[in-house]
Amino acid sequence: MIKSLSVFFPVFNEEKNLEKTVLNAVAVLKKFKIIWEILIIDDGSNDKSEQLANKLAQKYSEIKVFHQQNGGYGMAVRAGLTKAKCEWIVYTDADGQFDFSEIANFFSVCHRTDAIWGYRLKRQDPFYRLLFSYFWGISVRLLTGINLKDINCGFKMFKKSAIEKIGPLKSTRGAMINPELALKLKKSGFKILEVGVNHYPRLFGRPTGAGLKVIFQSYLELFRLWLKNS
Repeated sequence: MIKSLSVFFPVFNEEKNLEKTVLNAVAVLKKFKIIWEILIIDDGSNDKSEQLANKLAQKYSEIKVFHQQNGGYGMAVRAGLTKAKCEWIVYTDADGQFDFSEIANFFSVCHRTDAIWGYRLKRQDPFYRLLFSYFWGISVRLLTGINLKDINCGFKMFKKSAIEKIGPLKSTRGAMINPELALKLKKSGFKILEVGVNHYPRLFGRPTGAGLKVIFQSYLELFRLWLKNS
């Protein structure tokens, strides 16, 4: 069993999902006899996410809030990985599409690996996001050699020591931060284990990672990564 766990949520305009998602995580973490912290990384939200995050931090000493200028999902992930203090690090989305109690499945296998990569057993997203994800996965496999079932699944767990060993990440876009992370872990000799997780429909708000500008920037960063490692 692990001794300590940092959990962080990258957040952008999730006022209708944030409180429920974080409180669910708190309830789950209290069941385990470990030291834990929750980091809310607010990526420049312009709704009430910031106020709700601060309210949660006032209620629970284990919750810390970090606000940053909007830089994209990748920037929020980079911030969370840097600020996490515990032995293991988990990050997952704040939109309520994952059941945080499934972290128990990660705990059961963490002694066998350095990183755990969730993959969505049945993805509950609009068709256009599924289509982009399909072609993105093919592109990542062709250009990096990384062959994971669900490269951009938003539920992952890492040893802090592994994150420190691979050095700082460079990607800013949401779709690109995950291939870079996986590639650096593999090149540094760390083991990645895949674990299936359930995925649920988004009830409130809308995703922001599949706009044409974001897709273009993601592919641009992917080609840069390919050139650097070719």
